[in-house]
Amino acid sequence: MDDGKLLVYRLGIVAMCLLHMVTLRAERFTVTGLEKPVLAPFGAVLELSCQLSPPQNAQHMEIRWFRTHYTQPINLYEDGKDLFGKIIPKYVERTELLKDAIGEGKVTLRIFNVNPDDDGHYHCIFKDGKFYEEHITEVKVIAVSSRVQILVHPPTTKGVIVECHSRGWFPQPHLEWRDSRGGVIPAASKSHSRNEDKLFDMKMTLLLRDSSLRNVTCCIWNRLTGQEESTSIVLPVEMFSWNFIWTMIVAVILTMMALFIIIPSIKLHILEGHPCICRSPLLVALMITIISIVILILLIFCLYRKNRDAQLDLDGMWLDDMTMILSMLMVFVVMLITFIFFILRGAQDHTQHQG
Repeated sequence: MDDGKLLVYRLGIVAMCLLHMVTLRAERFTVTGLEKPVLAPFGAVLELSCQLSPPQNAQHMEIRWFRTHYTQPINLYEDGKDLFGKIIPKYVERTELLKDAIGEGKVTLRIFNVNPDDDGHYHCIFKDGKFYEEHITEVKVIAVSSRVQILVHPPTTKGVIVECHSRGWFPQPHLEWRDSRGGVIPAASKSHSRNEDKLFDMKMTLLLRDSSLRNVTCCIWNRLTGQEESTSIVLPVEMFSWNFIWTMIVAVILTMMALFIIIPSIKLHILEGHPCICRSPLLVALMITIISIVILILLIFCLYRKNRDAQLDLDGMWLDDMTMILSMLMVFVVMLITFIFFILRGAQDHTQHQG
């Protein structure tokens, strides 16, 4: 073999060796772990594992767990020991790295007392010199409350207000009202707040205007687990009698107007013998009656539109009821004063005629 062929042969061998070394280094290891999201109950102990592939000793490697920032680890293992001084303070007492199988390249991160802040992604990095690989695991924290309460408020002029309360959910659950047949009833309002444990406290209200929907169920469920909690209530028919009562009150006021204003004014008109109605007490009575009816109609319409356009507000609804009651009392006082006026005027005219 001449020198030229020998040189080419040797260069080929060197190139193959270099390629083989690069390939071995590039495929030194990968990191595997759970691919599906991990469900972690609130307050429980969470364990997340990651494994070198192919299995190999990882005692000399750096093993780093972090959430969103590489420089803010929640657990760090380096030079054969745990470095608690370099991890985020709130995880110092809550994490532990299990290294029983580190000789095979497997470690497990244990997190105590899981809370909503632990929801999210976790990065597990194995680093050997300048070479490193990572695996990302998604954690979903769940909390389900078994206590669902229904609160019924006293009836108002708008109807009966029913509230559903439940505390201690995560993530934010879905709420809905259902009737006796399982059909969904649109809620008047929904709201939530976060408690000291950063769990969701839920509130949902419903305005029932008649007794056709007096059997209602409050349903709340966690979308991640599909777990559902519910409670039902059947309201007595008597609670819906307020609509009839308010109708009767308006009818009584109109009847009293006819008895206390219209009839006395007609009698006074006949007694005084006014040839023209424009100067008659009957005109005064008709004007007072018309103005009172118009005021009541406008007030009822305004309060009805306010209830339709604005979000359900219990305090505001009671204020509307008080406004309605005070307005009716004012109309009643006007009727009473008018009635007394007509009686006294009739008595005075009668005395003058006798004189």
